[in-house]
Amino acid sequence: MVDIRSLCVLCGSRDGADPACPEAAVELGRLMAERGIRLVYGGGSIGLMGIIADTVIKAGGEVVGVIPDFLIRYEIGHKRLTDLMVTDSMHDRKRRMFEMADAFVVLPGGLGTLDETFEIITWKQLRLHDSPIVILDVNGYWEPLTELIHATVAGGFADPGVVDLFSVARTPAEVFQSLAAAPAPKEEVLTSHL
Repeated sequence: MVDIRSLCVLCGSRDGADPACPEAAVELGRLMAERGIRLVYGGGSIGLMGIIADTVIKAGGEVVGVIPDFLIRYEIGHKRLTDLMVTDSMHDRKRRMFEMADAFVVLPGGLGTLDETFEIITWKQLRLHDSPIVILDVNGYWEPLTELIHATVAGGFADPGVVDLFSVARTPAEVFQSLAAAPAPKEEVLTSHL
C-alpha cells in the first residue's frame, strides 16, 4: 500500500440531485480527517467541493485548495482553508493538485470532474504517476463512465488492462480498502501503444 498522507479529491461544484452525493462527501471528509490525511481539491466553497472541505476543516484536518484565478468568482474560492493556491490556468491547477497528492478519489461531478478524471487516468497510463485512483460510484453515478472505458477496450482502442488503472468503490469506507489494495499497472497497458 502507498503511504497516503495527501489525497486529491475530484468532485463537483454542485451538490447533485441525489442526496447520497453530499452524504458521501461528508463521510469521506470525516474518514480522511480521522486518518490524518490532507485534502487537496479544487478550492471551491460550493457543491461537493465545499462540503468535503468544510467537513475536513470542522474535524481539524488540513485542506489545500487549488483554483484558477478566473474561477474564484464562479466557484467562490474557499476562505477558511489551510492554504488556497491560485493558478493561472486549469492545466496548472491540475498539475499542482497532481504534484501534491499521493492518491486520487473521484466523487460525482460534471464536465470538469470528467476532464480531471480522464486526465489523471491517462497520466497513469502514460507512466507520469503510479498513484492509486479510486472512483467513488455513489448509487451508480459513474457506471456510464466505467461502461465507456470498457467500450474503448471492446472497440480495440485500449488494452484490456486499462480497467486496472483505477478501482471502483461503492462507499467512502471502501475507498480506503481500494487505496490499500490498488495494484500497480501492468506493463502491457503502458506499452501497448496506448
